[in-house]
Amino acid sequence: QVQLVESGGGLVQPGGSLRVSCAASGFIFSSYSMSWVRQAPGKGLEWVSTINSGSSTYYADSVKGRFTISKDNAKNTLYLQMNSLKPEDTALYYCARDWVARHTYDYWGQGTQVTVSS
Repeated sequence: QVQLVESGGGLVQPGGSLRVSCAASGFIFSSYSMSWVRQAPGKGLEWVSTINSGSSTYYADSVKGRFTISKDNAKNTLYLQMNSLKPEDTALYYCARDWVARHTYDYWGQGTQVTVSS
């Protein structure tokens, strides 16, 4: 069965960096587009970034130039490197497998908490 397991969240000071990971299993990882989606406290889901099967990458304007999505197909792992973090980046970060339509997903991980605070 499909499983997505995030890790690497934590508490970081403003301006700091953090890398979160998502270990995937149960499907051919290299064949799918994968995304990061976040949910800040009291707010709705916000798309952050996508990497497609050809490794083309896409970013929300709010993170462009600060975050980098990548993947290691040999390790079936998705990454999100986050630099110059801001308090407004505080959220639960989910990895998700892309479905058919843009910004739709058929499988989600459990999420990893990222808190940016001094």
